[in-house]
Amino acid sequence: MRDDGHEGRVDDWLAQTASLPSEALLQAWERAFGALWQRTHQTLGEVTLTAILDRVLRRSAKRYPRLACLQAVATGISCKELSAQAGDVSREELVESVRYAMLEFLTVLGNLTAGILTEALHATLAEQTKEVAEIAARVEPSSVDPTVHVKSTRKRNHV
Repeated sequence: MRDDGHEGRVDDWLAQTASLPSEALLQAWERAFGALWQRTHQTLGEVTLTAILDRVLRRSAKRYPRLACLQAVATGISCKELSAQAGDVSREELVESVRYAMLEFLTVLGNLTAGILTEALHATLAEQTKEVAEIAARVEPSSVDPTVHVKSTRKRNHV
């Protein structure tokens, strides 16, 4: 398996969201995914990117059924329905599913473009620190356990 550094970058981003309650985590994910979408859209175009996203969402929902309610929109994904269910999902499960979907998206893009976009997408994800901080500033302190982490190793089938 070729890693391309995706896991480290996604884990770094997730670490920034550790203090966010579930709904705020989903808001941060929607924004981060939107930034990745915009960066990729410039190169691949809407039709190709939509097909990729549809595939990623299907694979992610197969592994994490709660993600089946995610919708592809013109700016990336909409987490509106999942946010409504956030109280019924453990934060650990939510983190795992967000991580899986983001890694799946980066992996499919990397495989289909021979890694040409990887560096730019990693930089785009790293730039989301400000977005996470803005969301955190609007959220009241919660009982989120910042020690909830997801193992960085997982078995998956790649494109």
